[in-house]
Amino acid sequence: MLVNVSYNNKEITRKVDTEVGKPFLLKERWTMGGIGSPKLFITETSIEIHNLLILDNNVNACNIEMRPKGIIIRFRSLLETFALVIPYYKLSVYKGDFAVYTIYRDHYFIKVRSDTKAIQKFFRKMLDYKADNAPTSIEDL
Repeated sequence: MLVNVSYNNKEITRKVDTEVGKPFLLKERWTMGGIGSPKLFITETSIEIHNLLILDNNVNACNIEMRPKGIIIRFRSLLETFALVIPYYKLSVYKGDFAVYTIYRDHYFIKVRSDTKAIQKFFRKMLDYKADNAPTSIEDL
């Protein structure tokens, strides 16, 4: 779900919270060692996101926020903030080339550079949290 989150809209906030859960409590954030990613530089995107990013001449960057049932990828374009909301059951992450991670949800995707250890550590934390909190699959029974 790609939404404009620039303004405080209760309907959009409710939709995001039902899709990926409410934000972690401060105590949970502390024990997890943080829930936000460092600044991620976007290298390639799907057409819908690309059409938003080309509207201005700023550097294309985003960040990821972990939630109990998914992640939110936020990026800015033309003084507006957009969010790609991805529940864990629809999240696919691929490590492609030397330093590129690709994040998929249905027909949306974002490729980001991962040229620092902090970025790689965050992706490992995110994928570990997804694996630990996923429902039991049929193969595990």
